[in-house]
Amino acid sequence: MAGRPDDAAGLGAGLALPALTARLAEERLEVLGGFAVAEGEAGFPPGTRALLMLGPSEPGFWAHLTAQPEWGGPDPVDRWSRRVIGRLACDLGAKALFPFGGPPYHPFYQWALRTGRVWDSPVRLLVHSGQGLMVSFRGALALREAVEVPPPVARPCDICAAPCLTACPAGALTGAGYDLPACHGFLDRPEGQDCLTGGCAVRRACPVSQSYARLPEQSGYHMRQFHR
Repeated sequence: MAGRPDDAAGLGAGLALPALTARLAEERLEVLGGFAVAEGEAGFPPGTRALLMLGPSEPGFWAHLTAQPEWGGPDPVDRWSRRVIGRLACDLGAKALFPFGGPPYHPFYQWALRTGRVWDSPVRLLVHSGQGLMVSFRGALALREAVEVPPPVARPCDICAAPCLTACPAGALTGAGYDLPACHGFLDRPEGQDCLTGGCAVRRACPVSQSYARLPEQSGYHMRQFHR
């Protein structure tokens, strides 16, 4: 990707967020949130001044991903994420960080909460302002310069009737916590096939999730990976 026109617009020569947004859009990714990092703050690569958290952008992410060379091999989603976000980090002189590959693991849950655009939902899963309970992170960029980040917004759960609390057909995911054995046991039964092929019923119950164009095929893929 060397010599691309958008490099001159801000990538690699003083980061401009619109140029980064355009570059991410080519890979069906977007900035889901970000925050400033204090000089010398522990838990980040040396010199980090800002962290941007990246995730799928719909519509179009799943069709794009499944057409990539990694698809069909082992761990295709993670290998694609490493290639694409790693290359972008190199172009920016930044450091690519991922929610996989540990232990140890980077604290993506805590980082997401710092953005002001992602919150702890009533069922303890992360909920995003635009993606609801379908939010997922493919990686993050630790930048060595201060940049504009998406501003905080209101938490959607504050004006929601919380259908997520009663949506789990197995009663495995509620405000009381997550009963992992009950979830897996339900997925093994015929009545669990709707969740296994179409994605978690709790995630789908979120009104914000329902306005986000994530395909059932993608949710089903991740559910099957979880249930292996």
